[in-house]
Amino acid sequence: MARGYFGTDGIRGTANAFPMTPEVALRVGMAAGKRYRNGGDRRHSVVIGKDTRLSGYMIEPALVAGFTAVGMDVVLFGPLPTPAVAMLTRSLRADLGVMISASHNKYTDNGIKLFGPDGYKLSDATEMEIEALMSVPLDAGLAAPESLGRAQRIDDAQARYIEIVKATFPRGLRLSGLRIVIDCANGAAYKVAPKALFELGAEVFTVGVEPNGTNINQEVGSTDVRALKEAVLKYRADIGIALDGDADRVVLVDERGAIVDGDQLMALVATSWKKAGALKQPGIVSTIMSNLGLERYLKTLDLKMERTKVGDRYVVEAMRAKGYNVGGEQSGHIILSDFSTTGDGLIAALQVLAVLVESGKPVSEVCHLFEPAPQVLENVKIAPGKKPLDAAEVQAVIKAAEKKLGAKGRVVVRPSGTEPLVRVMAEGEDEGAVRAIVAEIVAAVRSNAVAA
Repeated sequence: MARGYFGTDGIRGTANAFPMTPEVALRVGMAAGKRYRNGGDRRHSVVIGKDTRLSGYMIEPALVAGFTAVGMDVVLFGPLPTPAVAMLTRSLRADLGVMISASHNKYTDNGIKLFGPDGYKLSDATEMEIEALMSVPLDAGLAAPESLGRAQRIDDAQARYIEIVKATFPRGLRLSGLRIVIDCANGAAYKVAPKALFELGAEVFTVGVEPNGTNINQEVGSTDVRALKEAVLKYRADIGIALDGDADRVVLVDERGAIVDGDQLMALVATSWKKAGALKQPGIVSTIMSNLGLERYLKTLDLKMERTKVGDRYVVEAMRAKGYNVGGEQSGHIILSDFSTTGDGLIAALQVLAVLVESGKPVSEVCHLFEPAPQVLENVKIAPGKKPLDAAEVQAVIKAAEKKLGAKGRVVVRPSGTEPLVRVMAEGEDEGAVRAIVAEIVAAVRSNAVAA
């Protein structure tokens, strides 16, 4: 059965256009509610968080209507990071958790992410079960009047999450004396992230903490660190931390304004945790997009890197299956399963800050552990319904590129799971050659990606 709604990270699309319409949200609530009513006499519940997008005010009540219509009680958090929703799903013993967010996308998009009672994102099989239930008539399986669900907002969700986050920072350490710029992307962490850092002792300067419904990820956050760089240099800060719209990913900026991406963060955590004897397996899990430089660096530590498909859910699945407790993506999803069931930008940042405090060294020394191999990534927009990767011309160009790079490089060409794009990436020893290869593939994809 083909997937009609769910992609690599829940359901996502343009707000108020299929599939991100109130009707689809209603159907998701009803279908997921039916799937997670486990029987018995107790009340069944779902928790719902969201980021700061204007369309959240449309999607949230539609979900509430769906869940309550099938007898599920609803607890509403308001703006809260995705990892907080995952944590509180488990903490509050809810049957299901929902996050309304399109992560790093612009405000015109939105999405629905679902978490099971264990706090983990749902499997492909479970999402398919929910999709099947979404196609049944809306009047099927409704709760009796006396069994309708109730909805309530709780005020302490942010405080609960802040305490959980602070507890991941090593006992006995403080951030006193550190000047930190935190960029919250005008998103879900705009209250909790600055407060957590302040309570741990840091001097905190903020960027992207004035959401208005339409400025999430707009020239701020982990996908655009220009404002963060400026603030770090202006305030002579020790470090800059950039989260994305739902705070499940993080990118750092050192005291000189240089970017520290997810690959460097994973290298740092792996190094620190190996030294402390905290790695549960001799290595980490990352995706096909992580730089060869990271893989080579880990080998010098006698650590290996397991690669997965792109998507933090696939990283988590591999971590759980093989017993790893460190994983992530180059884009800044860092999963530390000792603390969280999904990527948590703030918790990952705190692990870096702990190393800074203990070492007394600047970020530029601590966080740049390997020289990345030349890597070029370019995105190609595609017309609706187009599948350029199926074209013989594109496949031929990709094969020629792989042959040219040989064992000293890689080519990854894939459709985005969240946007109408094809992502073209290549890496190797020579940057000029890599750029030429990407340009050739992009040209071939583009010629087969537009509507006739």
